[in-house]
Amino acid sequence: MKYILSFDAGTTSVRAIVFDQEGRIQSVAQKEIRQIFPKPGWVEQDPQEIWFTQMTVAVEALGRARIRPSDIASIGITNQRETTIIWDRKTGDAVYNAIVWQDRRTAEACDQLRAAGHDKNINERTGLLLDSYFSGTKIAWILDNVPGVRARAEGGNLLFGTVDCWLIWKLTSGHHVHVTDPSNASRTLLYNIHTGRWDELLLKLFRIPASLLPEVRTSSEVYGEVSTSLGLQNVLIAGIAGDQQSALFGQMCVHRGQAKNTYGTGCFLLQNLGSKPITSRNRLLISTACQIGQKREFALEGSVFIGGAVVQWLRDGLRLVRSADEVNLLANSTPDNGGVYLVPAFSGLGAPHWDPYARGAIVGITRDTSAAHIARAALEGIAFQVADLTDAMHHDTGKRLNELRVDGGASHSDFLMQFQADLLQIHVVRPAVTETTALGVAYLAGLAVGYWKSIESIAKQWQVEKVFKPKMPRSQVDEMRSRWNAALQRSKDWEVHAPAQGKRKSGKK
Repeated sequence: MKYILSFDAGTTSVRAIVFDQEGRIQSVAQKEIRQIFPKPGWVEQDPQEIWFTQMTVAVEALGRARIRPSDIASIGITNQRETTIIWDRKTGDAVYNAIVWQDRRTAEACDQLRAAGHDKNINERTGLLLDSYFSGTKIAWILDNVPGVRARAEGGNLLFGTVDCWLIWKLTSGHHVHVTDPSNASRTLLYNIHTGRWDELLLKLFRIPASLLPEVRTSSEVYGEVSTSLGLQNVLIAGIAGDQQSALFGQMCVHRGQAKNTYGTGCFLLQNLGSKPITSRNRLLISTACQIGQKREFALEGSVFIGGAVVQWLRDGLRLVRSADEVNLLANSTPDNGGVYLVPAFSGLGAPHWDPYARGAIVGITRDTSAAHIARAALEGIAFQVADLTDAMHHDTGKRLNELRVDGGASHSDFLMQFQADLLQIHVVRPAVTETTALGVAYLAGLAVGYWKSIESIAKQWQVEKVFKPKMPRSQVDEMRSRWNAALQRSKDWEVHAPAQGKRKSGKK
């Protein structure tokens, strides 16, 4: 029997998952990767660590499933998007650490481009907002700030890639395939979603040599085979998708209007737009969802920078708990939040606010406030951010969501999912397989090699594990969201009282 192997190169950990033809998990291996914080607001990782850790968990997953590389029909790769790596074309050595999508070091550069009037043109071409979240300004920063790198890039000696591209380059060490797919390319600020190509005007604006960039292929095709000697020789690589678009496909949101939210390190709400992109008037993003053959589909997206990562902060930063399970136990131990609201703007605020200068805030603390109230407020803060996104999405499309499909680590929290259903006043649906990020790219890789015959046959495999129905009265929801909005404003107003080095330098947006 053949299987599909998914590489899921996430932000805080990497995983390898083996799926069978019914879409069932046969084995999982996972390992955390180190986060590097050189300065406030800067987030980096070691590219070599990403590579070695991914290969370690891949071999471990095969061992746990008791299968050989010859039992793998193909590999699919899904990844944290926007994270930027530049490496030497000949040696394969990275010239600098990977700059992670959460990194805010180029916020001021974005302000300068915005002040020069470039933001509208960028939005029209890419579907994105001008923000340091994306790869374009990260690439430019490395070229301009690492000694000698710009000259090497302009000489054609360096390559850029997001994590998918980096892993494929390393996997194909015998003949070095430098490719990505539209779902990842459309998150760089350099890719024109209307033409489906790298945009020459944007490359000129960001001063990025075209020779750095990978070839953009479809999301489901054979790109090459593994030639590295680390235990996966000759296995076909046949699927690529950015993690959130992969989850959209894994949730089988294949019809226009269907939506999913992934509760990972951040939260990512995507709605299928079909074959025609729209223009967002509420500061949401338009990305390529995936491309299979000649068919390109698009997604409307809202991104929350800190979702499940707030639980990690409670554990590692505050040392309030020892595990995520303890957060849920604490949250459930109190009947309400005690008037406490936690805005986890540790890396600024994402959609629909796009405020890189906002900072985290806990509002409403009294002498009666307990660890349980803070734990509950942390989980509720995740759901409030998602509710803000659904409102913006409704205003863009003119239609409210009928249901929200959910996945990711924090979706296992019944407390969080019930509170999310209460805030949205719709059904929140958790599938039987919540590893939909890895599952989506497994489907893409399997379709490319005939492991699955059609999307329709795959859709029949999707099953519901639990449906959360709203229980909270609308009046209570309105009151809580009003208080959340007040806390949110405090988070945005942090700079008013902050030291000069933390303040916004070009005025409020």
